[in-house]
Amino acid sequence: MNIVILDTNCSNLLSVKLSIKKLGYHPIISSDVNIISHADKLLIPGVGSASEIITQLSKKKLINVIKNISCPTLGICLGMQLLSSFSSESHGVKMIGIIDVPVQLLDSKELPLPHTGWNQITITKSNPLFKDINSGSWFYFIHSYAFPINEYTIANSFYNVYFSSAIQKNNFFGVQFHPEKSGLLGSKLLLNFLEM
Repeated sequence: MNIVILDTNCSNLLSVKLSIKKLGYHPIISSDVNIISHADKLLIPGVGSASEIITQLSKKKLINVIKNISCPTLGICLGMQLLSSFSSESHGVKMIGIIDVPVQLLDSKELPLPHTGWNQITITKSNPLFKDINSGSWFYFIHSYAFPINEYTIANSFYNVYFSSAIQKNNFFGVQFHPEKSGLLGSKLLLNFLEM
């Protein structure tokens, strides 16, 4: 199976790769259009600035490649946010546009941003991503922006407000948390994705 981790020049690339290798698979990190186009599974990790990653993807002519990919694709953290139409980060960033919903700054009130640490997810729709994972399970988050609850939300979490902690539209999946930092349950979620 061709498992490709999109090279977004982010700090969690190697930790995602290592997590998948521990499951017995052999992923490659690449930004090569031909390799990505022939992936059986594509993962889009992301940490840092939305505008920076979008700029990188545009330079490498990968925006339309991602939009038109037909294999199961998993966006992680900022990689999930890239699937949105727009992010309010900085002065506003046009995203890939798989899901026509904007990503917004969390209205955390007195709670600190970024939202960092362990939080629970509530599974709102049955999904193969959550096979043998219970609603109420804990995953590790670090983010300031998030998808609001929308028709593609399959799990939510609460940090002063409810936000989408997982989404799915067609072959595109996204998780706002970091499965590669979420212990056994994170590994289980990655395995579920790889075994779809």
